[in-house]
This record gives sequence, structure tokens and C-alpha cells, in this order.
Amino acid sequence: MYPILIFLLLFLNWIVLSGKFDAFHLILGVISCGVVTWLSQDLLYSDRRKKLGERLRETWFFIKYIPWITWEVVKANLHVFKLAMTKEGYEEISPRVVTFKTYLRSDFAKFVLANSITLTPGTITMLIRGSEFHVHTMSQFLEDDLLEGAIEEKVAQVFEPEVLKKK
Repeated sequence: MYPILIFLLLFLNWIVLSGKFDAFHLILGVISCGVVTWLSQDLLYSDRRKKLGERLRETWFFIKYIPWITWEVVKANLHVFKLAMTKEGYEEISPRVVTFKTYLRSDFAKFVLANSITLTPGTITMLIRGSEFHVHTMSQFLEDDLLEGAIEEKVAQVFEPEVLKKK
């Protein structure tokens, strides 16, 4: 049931965003959405035990997460702009690889955390081994911000609130 639902949602997005309704583009959409559904099946719906209420809560908190991460991206953009365009910023640049352990358990939550880190300018998730993340940062400010754990906490609020209660 879930694969069909995911396929239909992806295909609906394909139709709306492409705006092309000829046979070639629709067939291309079916193929593309089918491949994405097949490749992401273990990532998107491996936990089928969640009830509708839990899924709706996740959706609501993820919708609230989007403006928050957008603001974090804007702040990091301003910092990277400062690093690139000012003498003080140039002196502040000190690239390094930071390693930290996450308390997130699910692969999907780790996936969202890794992509949120990489989406934020000046940081790139290089490797995830189990619960250990290796992240490249451009400055001490970005490293401190990362190790503060705000992104990790926000991702946990969305996907693993029970973990936050145990902390």
C-alpha cells in the first residue's frame, strides 16, 4: 500500500511541476517515479507500525522544522559571506573535520540530520558510521554551532520525540 501511495504522490508532483502532458513526458514521469519509489522503499516506509496520529504529528513538526532550518541556512550564509568578503572573516577561516556521536536511532532521522547539516553553508557531512558523524566545517563558529546540537534536537523533535524525553 505504501509504495503505491508514494508513487502516486511523486507522480502527482511530477505532473504539477513539469506542466507537460504529452505521452513522452508522462512515460518519463512514470519511469522516474517508479525508480525513485523502488530505490527509496526501505528509507521511506520501513516502519509501518506507526499509527496515523504519529505520522500526522511527524508531518506537523516537519512543516514547523522547514522555516527553522531555512533561518539557520540564512544565518550560515551571512557567516560564510563574512568569511569570504572581510579581512576578519578570512583570518577566521580554519577548515577542519569534526566528529560527533548522535543520539538519533532511525536511519531516516540520521538522513535528515546529515542533509540539514550539508544544506547549511560552510558545513558538509562527509561520513556517517553507525551513530558517528564526520562533518567538514569552515570555521570555529560553524563547529560550535554544530556541536551545540540545535539541528540534532530539532530533528529529534520531529522523528524521535521519545529520545528527547529520555535525555
